Amino acid sequence: MHVSFNLTADLEAALKAAAVAAGLEAEGFAPEVRTADSRHGDFQANGVLGYAKARKLNPRAVAAQLTAALPGEISAAYEVVIAGPGFINFTVKPATLLMWLKAHASREALAAAAAATSRFRGQTWVVDYSAPNTAKQMHVGHLRSAVIGEAICRLLAFSGRKVVRDNHIGDWGTQFGKLIWAYKRQLDTIELARDPLEEFERLYKAGNTAAESDVVVMDEARAELVKLQAGDAENLGIWKKINDVSLAAFQQIYDRLGIRFDCTLGESFYNDKVAQIYAELTRCGLAVESQGALVVFHPGHPRFKEQPFIIRKSDGAANYASSDLATILYRTDHFKAEGVIYVVDSRQRDHFEQLFLTAGEWFQRTTRKLPALHHVDFGTVLGENGKPLKTRDGENIRLKDLLTEATDRAYTLVGEKNPELPEAERRAIAAIVGIGSVQYADLSQNRSSDYLFAWDKMISLEGNTAAYLLYAVARIHSIFRKQGLVPGAPETEAVADALSTPAELALARKLVKFSDAVDLAVSQLRPHFLCLYLYELAGEFSTFYSADKVIVEEPAVRARRLLLCARTLLVLETGLQLLGLQTLTRM
Repeated sequence: MHVSFNLTADLEAALKAAAVAAGLEAEGFAPEVRTADSRHGDFQANGVLGYAKARKLNPRAVAAQLTAALPGEISAAYEVVIAGPGFINFTVKPATLLMWLKAHASREALAAAAAATSRFRGQTWVVDYSAPNTAKQMHVGHLRSAVIGEAICRLLAFSGRKVVRDNHIGDWGTQFGKLIWAYKRQLDTIELARDPLEEFERLYKAGNTAAESDVVVMDEARAELVKLQAGDAENLGIWKKINDVSLAAFQQIYDRLGIRFDCTLGESFYNDKVAQIYAELTRCGLAVESQGALVVFHPGHPRFKEQPFIIRKSDGAANYASSDLATILYRTDHFKAEGVIYVVDSRQRDHFEQLFLTAGEWFQRTTRKLPALHHVDFGTVLGENGKPLKTRDGENIRLKDLLTEATDRAYTLVGEKNPELPEAERRAIAAIVGIGSVQYADLSQNRSSDYLFAWDKMISLEGNTAAYLLYAVARIHSIFRKQGLVPGAPETEAVADALSTPAELALARKLVKFSDAVDLAVSQLRPHFLCLYLYELAGEFSTFYSADKVIVEEPAVRARRLLLCARTLLVLETGLQLLGLQTLTRM
C-alpha cells in the first residue's frame, strides 16, 4: 500500500471517489477533511452535513453510504468511525504510521512528495519583498518584509512552485535630485571611504533640509534630477555609485539572514516602460485626464468610487502606480508569472487594492490573462512602550545593529549553557541562535498583527522561540552522536516494528501532520502556522523522550524509537529551514 505525504489529500480523494461510487451528486460534495481533535481521531471529514442539509437528507445515512463505498486501502490504513450527526473520523493505524515514517526519510523525499500533491506544481510565482530604498540604511522597519518574504518563497518552492525572488528596490525618483545636489557640494570624501552608505544618508538629509528651506536650492535639485533623467553622464555616474554601494550594504544584511534574490529590478528599470502603460490604459478607455493628471476611476467600488488612482501626475511624472502597473506587465510577459505576491506593510493596503482592480480591468480589456495577485500585508514591530520600535533618540534602529545585538545576547546564552565549548564554536552557534531568534520571533506571529519586540522573551530556551526549537534539534543530534550513529541511516531503522506505546503513537501522529501545517502556511501565506506546528512537535518529542527510553536492548524497539527520533529531527530541521533559519548539531 502506498502512503502519501499528504494524508488529508489522500482522504479527500478517497471520499470524492466514494461519493461517485455511492451514487451521490459528486459535483456538489466537498469532503472538507481537516485535522481532528485528538479525542476523535487524526482527521475528520465534515462535508456530509452541508451536502445532506442542502438536499434534506439524513446526514448519518449519507455518511454510512460514503464509508461503505470507501476503497479497501482506506479501511486497511485507517479506523473509520461515523460520529455525531454525520462526521466521519479517521484514525491512522500504527502500521500505516510506520509506513509513512519509512517512506519519508529525507528532505528530498519530503519535498518531492509535497510537490507531487500540490495543485500549483510547476507554476511560476514572483515574490516581491524587502525592497529598501537605496542611499539609506536598512532599519528595523525593513525586517518583516525580508523575513516573511523569504519564508514564503521557501514554502512555495517546497510545494512545487517555481519561485522568482524579486527585490523591487527604490532607486529612482525626486530624492536623487536632492542627493546629487548635496553630493556635488557637501561630500566628505574621508567619510565616503570609511562608510559610504552612512555618508549618502547624511547627504540626503542635508539636501532635503536645504531644499525645503530654500526655493533656489529646490530648483537646483530639480535641475539635477532632470539631468539625471535625461542621461547626463556625471549624474548617472553618481547615481550608479550610490546604488552599487547601497546594494553591497544590503547584501551584507541579506547574507546574515540567509536571503538571496534572483533579480533586483528597481524602479529605474521600469522608467522607460511606463509610456506603454499610459498609452494602453488611455486607448482601452480605462484612464482619463483629470486636472492635468492621468487617472483611473472605479465608480462601482464602494470605497474608491470617488478616489481616483493616479497613474501619471499633473507635472507628467510617473509614480508608484505607473511603475507597479509596468511591473505587473513585465512579470507577466517576461517571467510568465501565474502568481505575484507583494510582501508590503498594511499601510499600503488601499494602494494594492486599487492596483489590482486597475490591472484586472486593464488585462480584461486587452484580452490578457492576469496572474493571481496577492498583497501579503503585515503589522508593525513595536517597542515596549507600544509604539514603533526606535532608539531612545527617536531614530529608526539599523537592522545591522539589531542583528549584531541579537548575536551578542545569544552568545551570553550559549556561554551559560555550554561554557566548555571553544570560543569560536560559541560564536558560530550564537550567530545562528541570535539571527534565528529575530527571524522566528517575527514569523511566529500572525503577520497581520503588530508584535512587541522583547529581547528576554525572544532569546530564551522557554516557550515558542527559535532557541527552544534549535535546542530540541541539538538534543536529538546528541542522541545519535553519543551512540556513534547517523540519523536516518537505513541500517539503524531496518528492524523497526509497529509503534505501540502511547507516546510513540502520539509523536508519530504529529509527524504525519507536517503536510497539513505546510499546506495551511502556503494556502494562507502565513508562516506562523508552521511555527506553531514545529513548537507542538518539539513538545510532543519531549513527552516521548521522557516516557520511553530510546537506547534499549530489544533491537526492534530501539530501531523504531531511533526512527522516531530521526524523523522528528528531519521534520524540525526541514521546517526551520523552510522558515529561513539555519540549524545546528550542538548548542
